[in-house]
Amino acid sequence: MATAKKTKKTATARKAAPVKPAPRAAVKPPVRPASRPEPKAAAADPAKMPKADKPKKPKLVRDSFTIPKAEYTVLEQLKLRAAQSGTPAKKSEVLRAGLKVLAAMEDAAFIAALGAVPALKTGRPAKS
Repeated sequence: MATAKKTKKTATARKAAPVKPAPRAAVKPPVRPASRPEPKAAAADPAKMPKADKPKKPKLVRDSFTIPKAEYTVLEQLKLRAAQSGTPAKKSEVLRAGLKVLAAMEDAAFIAALGAVPALKTGRPAKS
């Protein structure tokens, strides 16, 4: 009998949720014609004046490469040298400056510079 009392008590404690009416379709206000602004003189409107041609920014390319630690420290030393001379530079700027110097070399000097750089295995270095 105790169980019947509990079920009766819980049944009376619960009330039916009020039934909400179905949502009505949204009524849009009538569309009114917009008033047109008076045309202004073309010379007074700076938006319509031709703009000066800006030079296009070069497209950038991201790449990764492997470099020996000894050469990486030289890169850091060159960055410090640039900063001490009053012209701080990023690693990419130092590398790009080096490319410009290599591009300006005669063929014989360029081949000699390439010969002084040892070849590395391609790919990622093994984890140590």
